[in-house]
Parts: sequence; C-alpha cells; structure tokens
Amino acid sequence: MSLNLMYITNNPEVALIAEKHGVDRIWIDLEVLGKEDRQKNLNSVKSHHTVQDIKNIAPKLNKAELLVRINPWNIGSEKEISKVIAAGAQIVMLPMWKTVCEVKNFLAAVNGRVKTMLLLETKEAEYCLDEILKLKGIDYIHIGLNDLHLSYGLTFMFELLSNGTVESICNKIKSTGIPYGFGGVAKIGEGALPSEKIILEHYRLGSTSAILSRSFCDADKVKDLKKIEEIFDKNLAELRNFETYAEHADAETLNKNAESVAESVNRIVKVIEGRK
Repeated sequence: MSLNLMYITNNPEVALIAEKHGVDRIWIDLEVLGKEDRQKNLNSVKSHHTVQDIKNIAPKLNKAELLVRINPWNIGSEKEISKVIAAGAQIVMLPMWKTVCEVKNFLAAVNGRVKTMLLLETKEAEYCLDEILKLKGIDYIHIGLNDLHLSYGLTFMFELLSNGTVESICNKIKSTGIPYGFGGVAKIGEGALPSEKIILEHYRLGSTSAILSRSFCDADKVKDLKKIEEIFDKNLAELRNFETYAEHADAETLNKNAESVAESVNRIVKVIEGRK
C-alpha cells in the first residue's frame, strides 16, 4: 500500500498538477501563532495561506483531500475551525498540542463534521499520548519531526528516528488502528539523509503518510507551470517506483536500513555540531 503523500501549496494550478500526478492531500497551512519564534533558525516552510485559499482550491479538487492546518489551540480556535470547515476543509489538523484538554476541545469543536488529524510535535504530546489514544474522533496522527526535535533539544530532526522515539510513538499508535505518518521525504536521491532510507523506515514502522518536502518541488522558486508538471511527473514516478521495492522488502533489509539510518544520523550530527 502506497504512502499518502501531502503537498503544501495555496496555488490552485499547482494543486491540480500535484493531484494529477498522485498527491493524495493538498495542504493549506494557516498556522502562524508562535511558529516564527520556534523555527527562526531553521530553513523550514513558513506559509502565509488564508481561508480564501481553501475556498479557491476546494471546489477544484477531484481526488485529493484538502487538509488544513489551523493554529495551535487558543481562544479563537472554535471560530477558526468553523470557518475552515465552511470554506471546504476535509481534514483539519491541530498542531503544537500539549495536553489532553486541548485535544478534547479540538475534537469537540470539529464534532465529526470533517476528519481530524493531530500533529504530534511536542515532548508534552508524547508524554500524554497514552491518554490521547483513548479519545474518540481522531482519524489520523502525524509526527512532526521539525518541532519535536526542537522540543527535545536535539541537533537534527532525524535523530528521532535513530534514537527510537519515532518507533516508540508509532508502536503505541499502531495498537489503536489509527493511521499515522511522520516527517517528510525529498525526491529520490536527495536529502541530508537520503530519501530512500527514510521511505524504508516508513515501511518498517507501518507509516501511512509523508509530506513532500520543498526539494521535491519548490513551486515558490519554479514559476513555470509546465516545468512544475514535469517535476511532479518525474519525481512522483521515481518515488512510487521505489515504494514498490520498499513494499516488498523483507525484515532483514528493513532492519539493516534502520542500522544504516542510525549510522548516517550520527555522522550528520557530528558534522552539524562541529560547525557550531
């Protein structure tokens, strides 16, 4: 079974190209509260999307689902949730939650109107995960490696793979039957930690979803729609071809890859820390 691939864009034309070539979820990103301060030293995606972007894209999608990340739970969350649902969101994602109360409030506010996704990206969220998993109304969980590694004071986000944190979280969620995923993937052959190694980890850990990183197709830099279509066509075909290999990989292959990931991550961490 192939990974559900998510791509962040508020451009309707790019969204349709992504959908055409096999992206499963188009991601509108409304999160702004606290994000700049948390990730100020990271080369991470900081979007400036609006509710109007949801209205522009939702009616045009045929197969892909429209995922909307709202702001962390706050006094205005109920109103924000109702606005994004009315605009056409099919999945609403809650980021940066730290307590069972926040998640309960989120699920109550959505009230079954659309699907829900929890973005697990704080150490506090991991600490209360057992209680969270007892709640009804959670459709998906995604582990956000960028903020989670910052929450733990780590150097490199894929240390969460090598130190067993992601595996521990995945195992807990797996026992509930809730679909889960983690992090993002670059195009085949690229990434500080090669994309192929990460995809094999997705299959070893039972992950069902991943975000397509900017290196997969940076539509903010590539403006020509024909070029964007060529990039999606090539990169998605290569990724899906590798997934066919990953899907049939035996336990020994997957375990050896996990060992290789740990070795690679340790080397990368040493390099990064040596520059500081």
